[in-house]
Amino acid sequence: MDWQAIRLSLLLATTTVVLLAPIAIVVAALLAFGRFRGKALVDALVTLPLVLPPTVLGFYLLVAMGPQSFVGRLWTSLTGRDLVFSFSGLVVASLLLNLPFFVQPLASAMAGVERRYLESAATLGAGPIARVGRIALPLAWRGLVSGAVLSF
Repeated sequence: MDWQAIRLSLLLATTTVVLLAPIAIVVAALLAFGRFRGKALVDALVTLPLVLPPTVLGFYLLVAMGPQSFVGRLWTSLTGRDLVFSFSGLVVASLLLNLPFFVQPLASAMAGVERRYLESAATLGAGPIARVGRIALPLAWRGLVSGAVLSF
């Protein structure tokens, strides 16, 4: 058995969930509670990795993170290493690929939180971040767990 491959897979999965959780919480809260122009566009961009074939998404990521791209040159100038075919590149690709698997269950769970709880917290002086962190997120814990498991 190749333990190095299992170790790398577990490290990548754990890193992805840890880094993706705060991003997914913010995006899910915006999609569940936000009223802004472009909400449908944000939802479509989050869902995009689900509809693109994996080979197409992989090709786009290789082009976007390659040594000749802006992102690739910036990464190389900051770190001195290439982003493509590195662990950092794997993490970036895994974050983009797993974003919809974390955001969609969490946004659905947050949308199920009764508005009266959030409105009551607002009347008591809680700001938007406190309302999401102290009210919506604990009530939507099943969506958070589902998203974390699906992303892992």
